[in-house]
Amino acid sequence: MVWSGSWVAQRLGVELVGDDALKDLLGLALRRNPKRAHLLVSHVLGKHVPQSPAAVYGHGFALGVRVRELLGDEEAARSVVLGYAETATGLGHSVADGIGLAPYLHSTRRPVAGVAPAGGFEESHSHATSHLLLPEDPKLLAGAGPLVLVDDEFSTGNTVLNTIRDLHERHPRERYVVVALVDMRSEADAGRLEDFAKEVGARIDLVATAEGTVLLPEGVLEKGQALVAAHERASGETPERPSAALPGTAVPAGTAVPPAHRAVRVELGWPAGVPDGGRHGFTPADRVALEAELPAMAARIADAAGPAERVLVLGCEELMYAPLRLAHALEALGTSEVRCSTTTRSPVLAVDDPGYAIRSRLVFPAHDDPADGPGERYAYNVAGGGFDAVVAVVDSTADTEALHAPDGLLARLAEHIPHVVLAVVPSYVPAPETPERESMLPEPLRGPAFSSYAPDEVGWLLQDLSDVELEAPTEEREEAIQSGGAHYAESLPVEYQPSEQYQELFRAALDTSAARIARAVGTVTETVLAERSARPVLVSLARAGTPVGVLMRRWARHRRGLDLPHYAVSIVRGRGIDANALRWLAAHHDPADVVFVDGWTGKGAITRELAVALGEFDGFDPEIAVLADPGGCVRTYGTREDFLIPSACLNSTVSGLISRTVLRADLVGPNDFHGAKYYRELAGADVSGHFLDTVAARFDEVADAVDAEVKELLSADRAPTWAGWAAVERISEEYGIHDVNLVKPGVGETTRVLLRRVPWKILAKRGAGADLDHVRLLAEHRGVPVEEVDDLPYTCVGLIHPQYTRGATGADGRAVAGQ
Repeated sequence: MVWSGSWVAQRLGVELVGDDALKDLLGLALRRNPKRAHLLVSHVLGKHVPQSPAAVYGHGFALGVRVRELLGDEEAARSVVLGYAETATGLGHSVADGIGLAPYLHSTRRPVAGVAPAGGFEESHSHATSHLLLPEDPKLLAGAGPLVLVDDEFSTGNTVLNTIRDLHERHPRERYVVVALVDMRSEADAGRLEDFAKEVGARIDLVATAEGTVLLPEGVLEKGQALVAAHERASGETPERPSAALPGTAVPAGTAVPPAHRAVRVELGWPAGVPDGGRHGFTPADRVALEAELPAMAARIADAAGPAERVLVLGCEELMYAPLRLAHALEALGTSEVRCSTTTRSPVLAVDDPGYAIRSRLVFPAHDDPADGPGERYAYNVAGGGFDAVVAVVDSTADTEALHAPDGLLARLAEHIPHVVLAVVPSYVPAPETPERESMLPEPLRGPAFSSYAPDEVGWLLQDLSDVELEAPTEEREEAIQSGGAHYAESLPVEYQPSEQYQELFRAALDTSAARIARAVGTVTETVLAERSARPVLVSLARAGTPVGVLMRRWARHRRGLDLPHYAVSIVRGRGIDANALRWLAAHHDPADVVFVDGWTGKGAITRELAVALGEFDGFDPEIAVLADPGGCVRTYGTREDFLIPSACLNSTVSGLISRTVLRADLVGPNDFHGAKYYRELAGADVSGHFLDTVAARFDEVADAVDAEVKELLSADRAPTWAGWAAVERISEEYGIHDVNLVKPGVGETTRVLLRRVPWKILAKRGAGADLDHVRLLAEHRGVPVEEVDDLPYTCVGLIHPQYTRGATGADGRAVAGQ
């Protein structure tokens, strides 16, 4: 095959030397620019050259994976990724996706009313130089973690150095990572990065797909300018009247053309609250929300494009990531050959030669009311590309009369491609600067910086209190709670450290019950998908609900190919659900899609608590989905059996190493999420991943049983009976407790009593078998009697010590001497 840089190389004596892959990644073209005549044209950027979306996204994502490996997960989670307008906005975003843990921001040349710049810099060799940084959250660039700077090529290094210099003066940090598809520094520029790093006192790493350099003969700028001028004269093109729409010819901007057929507008169904790109910031949570909707949006585009064999998805200048992800999802459908590229403000000479990277160009007026005034824009290698359909993707700011004008982009496309589709992504408008902006809620915490779960498994809508001393001896906590001196959520119990015997019991219980749990996970997940939402947003009640939420997410991905968002929120008995977490969810998702998830029901106190708390918020459904509903408290469940769910046997070590949630006035302000701790020091005892993997490994074997069970459940009467609540009230009176809060029914709740509270006695259903082995062992360790009873609707019930006094552990409610 002819290299797409050979035409320029032969005429100007330019040489591209370096890695073997370099010419696969780059071609050459000429442009009318007083600073640099030649242009390196990337084959995998998705800008000037239509390319497979998988190749474009894959190159950026792979670079991001390398950055994460370089930094390590903890530093990667503290990093921010910055991409450069206009050519590297999509590349930078793909790198951020590859890192997986970092928010993303790209520079922009589009000022936005109400958003104050957080910085700016110049690009020395560009035709349009001024870059603005406009994060919605002014603290985005103020952190101390690594800053990852992404551009398509790294040549002189001037752009990167200008950026670092500007930002380092405002917010110094210890580490920067420069990322590029190609490292094209000359020998003279090779040492500048290291020298600059020493100057600012920071470490600067460079990650690139390939290395090389361009050897330029003396006088190449003048020779290139002369070559451009000669070619323009030969084709009748001038700087004021360019021509290049078809290969070698074009209709210039400003010339009226006969009206073409109207473009077909497709309603994408873009997810509410998700930004159109990284101009104002884009978080990992935004990515999760976007990816949940991509398949449906791609299907709508495919319907609008019709039976086309070859489809081009065309982005608009800085809007590269949204079109790329839409194109990638469309490509995944497998119904057409899909390519993606983007319009640009960069003027490049078009030459219809296989050895030249830009073979055609369309010329049309800018259609987004640019700050620097009207001007021409270009789409390269579109005309003559053999496309049956083109999907023009613009943001709503660019959906103007100029776009639809007789000489506008849509008309130009229609001259060369039979079917034109218009997809408009809503332009993200940041909240105006108000005092409330100062209290903007942060993004969810994710592993490995917070929890041992993978970052995509769950986002914790909590604040990290790991450095706060919150643990108190169990007896002191119980006395304070029962005396009314403190709420149980104001402190934490000391984490139970299981004996080897107990850990072995956990492992045996997990092996025995994994299939039963997998079946319940499948049943509740399929019920949610059938009745609640085709693409639910799972919101687990931290922390017992969180392993269940992760398993439901895994089932949906494994059996349905769905990538569901999953968050964990705090709910506290007597205090309600975290209102700020609900506000965050409402801002990022449709509340109607939110499904609250918990591990099991006891007497239904949390179910009732949630229903009351959601009364102040519109759109949320208070119905909880649970793995096990022995109390008969909900309609959506995996089973109503009261059996051992092994995750109830342990505390943080089976829940991502996260503590119970904390709500205390001196730690949680009016604009804060509730808090929790991450017990990193318990990593050696962590079985969170083992629990998930063991259950998920049984999904396939229970699939048929799940299908049959769901079919039966969907037609059954599943109305809550509240049988558990009635039993609790009866037991509370029979045993003289007179407080239902001290009666904890079910295997899961009984286990919690033994691990966290001061237990009085355990009621066990006569004949209960292995499901209570761990309960009997814990009761033995704590000197708590186990009383077998008949007519118990649960497998067991835990009774918290009533009328508690410090040090008491006896069954009679009195202090026990010498203990």
